[in-house]
Amino acid sequence: MTIQSPLDAPALADEYFIENRNRLLELAAFLDRLDRADPTRGSRDFRLRALADALAILAGPGPNYVSQIQELLSDPTTEPIAALDRKSALGAYGGKK
Repeated sequence: MTIQSPLDAPALADEYFIENRNRLLELAAFLDRLDRADPTRGSRDFRLRALADALAILAGPGPNYVSQIQELLSDPTTEPIAALDRKSALGAYGGKK
C-alpha cells in the first residue's frame, strides 16, 4: 500500500531542498577528506564501497530508494555470531552475501 504525501512535489522541494542540499555537501566533504587522507581507501573499505553503491542507487530511476539502500547496508545472515567483536555497529555489512 502506497501512502500519498500530503504535500505535492513543488511543496516538498520548497520545504526540504535546502536541508538535503546541505546533507549532500556534507557527504561530498567527507569523501574529499577521505581522498586527501588515502585516495585508495575507498576501494579497500567495505563501508565506503557500500556508500558508493548507495549513491548509485540514488542516481538511478527509483522507486523505493530507502528499501534498496536499507537492504544494501543490512546484514543478510540469519545465524547468530559467537561473540561481538566491538560495541558499536559498522553501518554496513562487510561479509559475503
